[in-house]
Amino acid sequence: MTDTSLKSRALARIDEEIAEWSRILAAAEGRLEAPGITELWSLKDLAAHLTGWRVRSLDRLEAAARGEQDPPPPWPTGLAEDDVINEWIYEENKDRPAVDVLADVDAAFRRIRSFVGSLPDEELADPAYFPFLEGSALGDAIASGEFFGHYHDEHEPDVERWLATGHIHHP
Repeated sequence: MTDTSLKSRALARIDEEIAEWSRILAAAEGRLEAPGITELWSLKDLAAHLTGWRVRSLDRLEAAARGEQDPPPPWPTGLAEDDVINEWIYEENKDRPAVDVLADVDAAFRRIRSFVGSLPDEELADPAYFPFLEGSALGDAIASGEFFGHYHDEHEPDVERWLATGHIHHP
């Protein structure tokens, strides 16, 4: 398989994720801040959660590509457990307007797409280039969907259930 093909597949997967997110937002019009994704979280809250972790990954990827040390996380350095970090992300974003949270989502998608597009094919295909990916090549992780797996594995069923209930706008 050629490296260019891997980059094309990775970029196509990012575009698919963007399109899927757009579909979800259209279906959730008028309900972005209504709880129900989890007992407490709205779609806006889930978007902030996913973006918080995605920005952390992007910061790490970009630092590694520049040959720099792993940067500190965006949350306080004393936070180490996922549930505690998730609570911090929620508290930081719960009162923000949905439009601002969604702008962060869009910026993160643009950032990962631009980053992948800027990488040489060899770096995308090298499983050792980004050590924190633990043996996965970034291009493969994105093209396979593994990079977006947390959403699909942990949250997509709840989002689809939530979209299927209540008063939903269908474009």
